[in-house]
Amino acid sequence: MVLKGIMKKQATIKDIAKRLNISISTVSRALKNAPDVSSETKKAVIAVSEELHYQPNRLAVSFRVKQTNTIGVIVPNLDYVLSTMVKGIDEVALEAGYTVMVCQSNESFGREVLNTSRMLQSLVDGLIISVSSETKSFDHIKKFQERDLPIVAFDRIIPEIIAPNVILDNEYGGYLATMHLIEQGYKNIAILAGPKNLGISNARMDGYKKALKENKIKVDIKNIIHCDFNQDYAYFATKDLLKSKNRPDAIFTISDRMAIGAMIAIKERGLKMPSDIGLVGFNNEPMLSLLTPTISSVEQPMFEMGKMAAKIFIERLHSDDHTNITTEVLKPRLIIRESSKRKGGYGI
Repeated sequence: MVLKGIMKKQATIKDIAKRLNISISTVSRALKNAPDVSSETKKAVIAVSEELHYQPNRLAVSFRVKQTNTIGVIVPNLDYVLSTMVKGIDEVALEAGYTVMVCQSNESFGREVLNTSRMLQSLVDGLIISVSSETKSFDHIKKFQERDLPIVAFDRIIPEIIAPNVILDNEYGGYLATMHLIEQGYKNIAILAGPKNLGISNARMDGYKKALKENKIKVDIKNIIHCDFNQDYAYFATKDLLKSKNRPDAIFTISDRMAIGAMIAIKERGLKMPSDIGLVGFNNEPMLSLLTPTISSVEQPMFEMGKMAAKIFIERLHSDDHTNITTEVLKPRLIIRESSKRKGGYGI
């Protein structure tokens, strides 16, 4: 059984031309407000186009104006931190009349390359990206620059790519966490750092080392553990740390997922926080305030980072000057909770 009249055929400029008995090219020029078309013809074309509910072919318009009003966004994952940043991007984009196309790499270089390729095929106007922890080659990102499409890096800086950056002062965040532990009386502080090739991991570790050195505490390489941003990795790494002869009396993890893994291992060992051992995470995810004990963490201005990345992208998209490369650095703050608080004090 064929149902008629359900799907109405979309009107074209050919339909408008036929109704007015004028050429297709005249209709096209009238819709573009061309000066060689009379005002009477333009009014007639607009009236008929509205009557027929004519909509221009978006893809054809995109080819003509070289813009789709779509921003490509690639993130390593859509966890609490990055999804909050994406919300900030989307809010600014929506206000400016842009649509956001979001893909996640799942920390995979291969998937990131595939995502960038698909975005180029989708005619995005440019790219806002936080690269994966596996990414060491950047040819797939350079393809955007080869097409003169703007790029903004956020959360993680991209080596070899000359583009604006919106980042957190990760070194300061690591410094805040470690200084707090020292001020609470902890002396043998370990760090669960991320992959060695990742800039944010190394920056947070640099802050950790800086705080130790300022307080004349020796940096013990046995207390520096590199592992993925993963709860299970952190769990096993913490179990090993707690078995060592010189067991740490505090642990700073550079993500909250790692802090949860560390907390599980600490509880299994029968240790109490904060009396036996202190713990500080990084990102201040909401779940940390629901755990027992609640976990201290370094908080990022995530939503603001996303908004700033989008604002810079849109400004760059509408600017002919691509030589003005800025790096915006936002400051974190420390939220102090039960897992590390031996003495009085509040969040820094």
